[in-house]
Amino acid sequence: MTEHLSHYLWATQLKSEFEKPYFKELELFVKKEREHFTIYPKPEETFNAFQLTPLDKIKVIIIGQDPYHGPHQAHGLSFSVNYGIKPPPSLSNIFKELQNDINFKIPSHGNLTSWAQQGVLLLNATLTVRAGLPGSHQKKGWEVFTDAVIKLISDQKEHCVFLLWGNFAKTKSVLIDSSKHLILEAAHPSPLARGAFFGCKHFSKTNQYLASHQVNPINWNLPSGELFE
Repeated sequence: MTEHLSHYLWATQLKSEFEKPYFKELELFVKKEREHFTIYPKPEETFNAFQLTPLDKIKVIIIGQDPYHGPHQAHGLSFSVNYGIKPPPSLSNIFKELQNDINFKIPSHGNLTSWAQQGVLLLNATLTVRAGLPGSHQKKGWEVFTDAVIKLISDQKEHCVFLLWGNFAKTKSVLIDSSKHLILEAAHPSPLARGAFFGCKHFSKTNQYLASHQVNPINWNLPSGELFE
């Protein structure tokens, strides 16, 4: 499984984590699951967030919970879907908040790769899921691994922005040193939160913080999906 994490800096920093007993058990679990069921995302996309956003380039971290469990949706980035897939409700609400917060044009797709390439780590707490069964790979070891990743970023970086949306993501605040990073909390963008996410202005606040620390802000606007479909 770890052969798909080829970026040298991540691979070096996470080597000790990969060698721990819990991660060996996790690898075996995912391997067996893939032998018997359809698992999302594809093996080569499991560590997509890390491949696209190297440790030394991270500016922002957006924490999700689980990959999408429908066909062709998940591709290893939290909240993001492949080109050609209709943006799910939570992502649509993220776009609505962006439109209200900054000069954002709602795109025809939900692929957030361009954010990742600018330094936005789109990290799900659980990196795999069985098709049609949300939460099916929770509490198998992924959360231990991704907690270690969050702690690593907090310890080694400065002036990052952690966007914690919903009660689950908010529990991760204990892993983050708030004296050298900005933590922004809001309701989850899911429609189940009944619009409580709206008005958080996290995207403008993020860029204001980055600029105040001489870090280039994020261009939240997405390229046209027509180029890739």
